[in-house]
Amino acid sequence: MKLLNLSLVTALLATLAFGDEQKSGINMSANVAFTSNYVWRGMTQTKNSPAVQGGVDLDYKGLYAGVWGSNVEFGDGKNSMEADLYGGYKGEVAGIGYDVGYIQYAYPNMSDEYNFGEAYVGISKEWEKFGVSAKYYKGIETNDLDPEDFYEAGMTSSLLPYEVGFKASYGYYNDIGDYCLVGLSKSFEKFDLSVAYINFRHDTDASADDENVVATLGFKF
Repeated sequence: MKLLNLSLVTALLATLAFGDEQKSGINMSANVAFTSNYVWRGMTQTKNSPAVQGGVDLDYKGLYAGVWGSNVEFGDGKNSMEADLYGGYKGEVAGIGYDVGYIQYAYPNMSDEYNFGEAYVGISKEWEKFGVSAKYYKGIETNDLDPEDFYEAGMTSSLLPYEVGFKASYGYYNDIGDYCLVGLSKSFEKFDLSVAYINFRHDTDASADDENVVATLGFKF
């Protein structure tokens, strides 16, 4: 039921806001996705089970804000939902894109134990069929949690003549572990289909190493 409610709320917010989009100059988009496994920074957030996810994004002259949610399963029975709030500014200087912002990870039933935020800055460069990017996330310390910093770099390209997207990325989570990802994607109007292989290596606990093949079907409106 919670998964269904998440999808319905996302669709309702988008429907209400689209009507005023042209008057305000604010661009709005929404998304819903069904994935075989919610993997974040190489680590499963659903104990290798499927997830329903959705979000709403607002953009105004480079300024942006959004909300995104997913079901989660950490095996402790305390919480089953994640809701992220984020905002920032995107722009371009001399053909180099930049992105500066903040994201808050919220878990309704575990506010003291799990909730934390990150400030981030990223740069990117795109050509006609190829792009590269890098991003740094600074964990913001709270009274209950001192999150580690995270670094990520990636590239994207289009595989001709089939217009299939290719993605590869590498990320390192300080004192936790690193991961690599390679994936393919294909868009069909408002639908996106992707499949990715993800390999995670823990810094100190080999039993926590993991690898997954994740399939995701997304819908944008």
